[in-house]
Amino acid sequence: MHGHHSRFADSPFARMGAPGFRRRGPGGRGGDAPPPVDRAEVAGWFAGRLPDGWFTGPVDLVVDRDEITVVGPLAEPDAGEGDPAAARAGRIARFREDTREQRMAIADAAQERYGRSVAWGASCGDVREVFTNASVPVMTRLRQSERLVLDTLVDAGVARSRSEALVWAVRLVGQHADAWLTELRDAMSSVEEVRARGPQL
Repeated sequence: MHGHHSRFADSPFARMGAPGFRRRGPGGRGGDAPPPVDRAEVAGWFAGRLPDGWFTGPVDLVVDRDEITVVGPLAEPDAGEGDPAAARAGRIARFREDTREQRMAIADAAQERYGRSVAWGASCGDVREVFTNASVPVMTRLRQSERLVLDTLVDAGVARSRSEALVWAVRLVGQHADAWLTELRDAMSSVEEVRARGPQL
């Protein structure tokens, strides 16, 4: 496993410069939220903990308030006369089966250290698979005009429920506002870096 690399920032949510960033007051997480973590520290811990032979390059690491996702690149198999995409999928499946116990042990240690569950995945060529992801409920209050947006999606058959419609809307925003979200996360990262250099209370 190689050291820290810019590929950590490839994922849309990986550039959240302050993973675990917690805003206090209205709209923020309560006292039950895990403490903020330094993303570089998390990346370094996984770089040291992952076995050297697992991946061919740096992992994509995504950290939020609830979960750490680790996706590593695998060596391309020689498909011969077979279908390359099927060979890559098979390589990912083999990695998932062969490393299950070790991944569980690392995940347990990471959860104890950072207070977040760990999701694993692997990529091979253009095939990428995340094995498990936590589905975390998020409570919110919406005004009537906002509820009508969700109800329209439900009535049109785009979603089966308001909660599913909200997920759909969040994904749509993530796809079409990636540049703005990236700029926002970079700004948050700068704030966290300045705060970390300040006096400790």
